[in-house]
Amino acid sequence: MGQKINPLGFRLGATQSHLSLWFAQPKSYSMGLQEDEKIRECIKNYVQKKPRLSSGFEGIARIEIKKRIDLIQVIIYIGFPNLFIEGRTQGIKELQMSVQKRLNSVNQRLNIVIARISKPYGQPDILAEYIALQLKNRVSFRKAMKKAIELTEQADTKGIQIQIAGRIDGKEIARVEWIREGRVPLQTIRAKIDHCFRKVQTIYGVLGIKIWIFVGEE
Repeated sequence: MGQKINPLGFRLGATQSHLSLWFAQPKSYSMGLQEDEKIRECIKNYVQKKPRLSSGFEGIARIEIKKRIDLIQVIIYIGFPNLFIEGRTQGIKELQMSVQKRLNSVNQRLNIVIARISKPYGQPDILAEYIALQLKNRVSFRKAMKKAIELTEQADTKGIQIQIAGRIDGKEIARVEWIREGRVPLQTIRAKIDHCFRKVQTIYGVLGIKIWIFVGEE
């Protein structure tokens, strides 16, 4: 039929849960949503400004936000031991101060927790970041996609689909290239699918990367 839907929103409440857990009245809902965006943006900017590992990974899989009346709890799931692990207490304190300055919230305390993921290459955000890094370094898109699929095999995933769109390899006309390995049942609600979309700026223009990972059925 050609009608597309985000696979995470399609499975919300069945196999997927919200990344932000809080309640707000209709009048203050938009403010809470903007606050979440500020927190996520501030964390990513902080990681980008700090010296990273030689691999160049930020390594953030996802950021969960839980709000109570007097507390905002932020859980950052990371795949690699980066600056948070190296200077654990100092890095987290610096990050908390920078986020609090951005929010200007007096009534609510901020608590940031770091959680480590055992199989980072099973996370679509980390894979998309890896492919984006390869494309920036002018590696062939086919090599980058095949290498990403090899990395997911270590994470025991049942299937993966990768799609890259834009002026690939600097061609005049934009096109879409994709590759699939294993099963990726997008129309089955009970199938747990992780999905992400990422933009990457190259010398030829912006490329879009989409990744679907089939984890299993529930």
